[in-house]
Order: sequence, then C-alpha cells, then structure tokens
Amino acid sequence: MRTQAASPDPDAAPRLVTVPADWDQDAAAAFAALAPGAGRASLAEASLVWVAPLADHPQASHGLAARLLELLLRRGAAPLECVWHGSRQGAPGFVLNLAAFAQPDSGFEIDGFMRALETLAEALHLLQPSGRTPCTLLLSNLDACLAALGLDYDSAPARAVAACLCALATSTMHPTTLASHSSRAAPAELPPHCPVPGLARYAISRWQEAEQRSRRSARSTPAHALLPETGPIETGLSAPGWTDALLGVEACGAAPLFSPLRQDGRLAASTLARLAARGMSPESALAASLAGLPVVAQAGAEAARAMHRAIAPFLDRQPAAPAEMQAPIRGTPTDRRRELPARRSGFTQKATVGGQAIYLRTGEYEDGRLGEVSIAPARASSGRSSPGGAGAVQRGLLDAVGQAVSLGLQHGVPLETYVETFAYARVGPGGAVEGDEAVASATSTLDYVFRTLAHAYLGRSLPDAPQQGAGPADDPDDALLPLDLPRETHRPSGPRRRHGLRLVG
Repeated sequence: MRTQAASPDPDAAPRLVTVPADWDQDAAAAFAALAPGAGRASLAEASLVWVAPLADHPQASHGLAARLLELLLRRGAAPLECVWHGSRQGAPGFVLNLAAFAQPDSGFEIDGFMRALETLAEALHLLQPSGRTPCTLLLSNLDACLAALGLDYDSAPARAVAACLCALATSTMHPTTLASHSSRAAPAELPPHCPVPGLARYAISRWQEAEQRSRRSARSTPAHALLPETGPIETGLSAPGWTDALLGVEACGAAPLFSPLRQDGRLAASTLARLAARGMSPESALAASLAGLPVVAQAGAEAARAMHRAIAPFLDRQPAAPAEMQAPIRGTPTDRRRELPARRSGFTQKATVGGQAIYLRTGEYEDGRLGEVSIAPARASSGRSSPGGAGAVQRGLLDAVGQAVSLGLQHGVPLETYVETFAYARVGPGGAVEGDEAVASATSTLDYVFRTLAHAYLGRSLPDAPQQGAGPADDPDDALLPLDLPRETHRPSGPRRRHGLRLVG
C-alpha cells in the first residue's frame, strides 16, 4: 500500500488516499471520489464499511468478505457509489471487469469468472433493500478482454466469446424463482463454438438450465403472486464512472477501444496484448506503422453494431444501439467540409466570468447556422498577470478549442453535441457572469461559452449549475460532476434571442 494525494477534480483540493502500490494515479483519483467523507481515506477501511455488514449477515456464506476483497484488490469487481456510501436511495450494483479474467499466456479463467459471478450474486441479494428493488451487475472492459485473448473486436470469434460471457452472467444472476429471458419474442441462441476451450459448451448448458427453471417457475407461480424476498439482479453494460476508473477499465461496457495509446502516450495494455498475439514487439510495430502497414485494427461503427446484435439478447438491460449515436444530423455528410462564406454574419460578445474577461465571436452560414467559434480571453496588461487578463497557455488552449469546434461544425457535427459535452464543465475559473444576460453564473469559461451558444442558436436557456454544497446532500441531482448535464426538457430550436425576462434569486 502507498499513500498519495489524489483528487477527481483538478481544481479541487486533493485528499490523502491509501491504495495498493501497483494502482495508478487514475485509480487513486477514482477512489478519492468514491470514498465517503472529505478527509484522509484508506481503501482497507472504506471497503470494510460495506464488506463487514455482508460478512455479518446471517445468510452470508463462509468467506464472502474475503472473496469480495480479493476481487477488489485484483481490480476484478467493485461496487457502485451508493454501496460505498451505504446509501439506500440508489439501487445496489457492481461493475465486473471482464479483462481481469483474461491472461495472454493462460487464456480466460472460466472457473475464476464463475466464482466471481456467484460471489457478486450473493452479495447483491444480501444488499437488496427489498424484494421489489432490482440490483445491477454491469459488465465492462470487453474489448480489453478480447485483446488479452488475441482476438480482434470486429471478428466472429470475438462476438462468440462476448455472447457466452453475457449469457453466463445473466444465467447466474437470475434466481430460480423468477422468469428471465424465456418471455422474449425471439429465443436467444448461443454460438456452438468459440476460441476459449469449453466456454461455449458451458454457457449453452447454463443458459438452457436457466430457461428450464424460468419456464417451471412461470407455470407454478400465479401472475398475481408477490415477489419473493430475493428480487431480480439485472445485467447490463457499464457507463463511464468512478467505479470503471477504479478498476482500470480501458473502454466502458462493450465499446471498442478507440485509441491504442494511454493518456500518458504509452501503448495501452490491450495494444501490447494484440501485438504479442501477432508476434510483434513495439519496435517492430513502429517500423511496420512507419512503412504504412496495418498493425492494430481499429473497430468502427459497424463493428460496434455487430457486437451489439451479438450480446443484446443475453442481457437484461438493453444497451443503446450504436447506430443511434452514429447517425448524422440533418443528412449532412461528415466527410465533406462546408466552407463558410467570405463575408459572414455573427456576433461578438464580451463578458466577464469570475473576474476573467473574455471575447466570444461567431460566424454563420447564409441560413443562420453556426459555423465558426472564436474564444479569446482579454490580454494581460504589459505582459503581466492581472485580474482581467489571461496567460499565454490559457489563451492558446481556448484558441485551440475554438478551432476544433469550428472544424467539427463545418464537417456536420451538430452544435447540440458540443453543448452537451462542455456545458457545466468545471475546468478553470468560474463564477458570476457580467456583461451577458443569457448566463448569470458559470462553472468555467467553457461552460459560459457553450451555454451562450445554446441560448443564441438553439433557443435553449440552460439553467445555472447549483452551487456546490447547496441543497440536500443525499440528492444525486444536486451534485453535478464535470461534463454532466441536468435533466431538462429540450426546447425547440428557434431564432436567436438576445433579450428576455430573467428571474434571479
């Protein structure tokens, strides 16, 4: 174990956390976000908060706590935030890291995977506040698991392995007294073969047994009967969150790996595994790449859709179809750039965000659509820092953001995508906004810019983010994480309005 300073928010004060020495900085920051309280935190003490009640439960099996801690230390599985905090508001759940059970030299650990599923099923049944509250088991890091097995994401063998793993998870999580997938219109069929020895045969056997138990339960249990004390455990795919970061997940859920590199520029573990499966070293891969030869295949939208079709019948919570996320808006081609007119309309807005002066300039197409954004902070007087000026680094970053957004808009990326990404971002200074009546306060310069663009070009007045620490502490909607959006009804797009009635308190 080692103690280090970590914080999930770069602008927030770090806290001292004690985690295993082989965990990276991202895992330490994730634990700083998951651990209850705000002071010093230790993984051993924080995990015992939720493990000890399970160990003392009268229905718990012998060694349950030790198995849960072993899964946590090997980064094979970890609970969601509500379990760490002992909250009864959210549904209990765990994230299972599939890559933790795949090794390049020994293959996939079927026995270890099944022990983990049975351990998590028992823990979730004991954590259920009532029989009517479903728990969740979320699978994650599928592509990294396939990489460790030497499989390309866009391949039939990879989809066969993924379907078998999902089927084993769902058949293990469903109790014998509840109907599961037998009520679906089309029966699910598992592939008869897969590259992992014995996995397909075992998955088919477990799935058929679960279907038989479900049919017997449906015949013997009246439709109006109350649910038993142990409710259902729904299986699904994970979304980006602190639990995935704690486990070292490279791609959440069943998404493909979009980059062969880590954030620090080094090759990712999945990339090294795929190179080893091809008998290539990093040096030989670099030489092949410089020669223009394909080294590591990157999966695209069609591969993600094929994976979705393969695993969706074997999960309770249906993941969103990738086609819905990849569809272009208004039929605009994404591979062609729409040039702006030489003389274009737009507006220039000067405002002050938390004492930092900023200029926002826009350029429009003939039809009034936004096609260009320029973000420029006010220059510091005489080259020195001042309350109203900005340094060269901040100026360069904001200029780069403006150029990247402009290029995306001209290639057909909808403005809504940028608004949903950058609104309420907590990067850099924030505070009261002066000089623009569309926004009263902003969490950062980017928050102000994109909420102003939403007001001007989308007809949407996004509310100000709640102040940190205000409101009930147990309301999850009061604590906005970076890049999160509040739930609201989208207003229809309309003409840009620069004036209006604004209620403030």
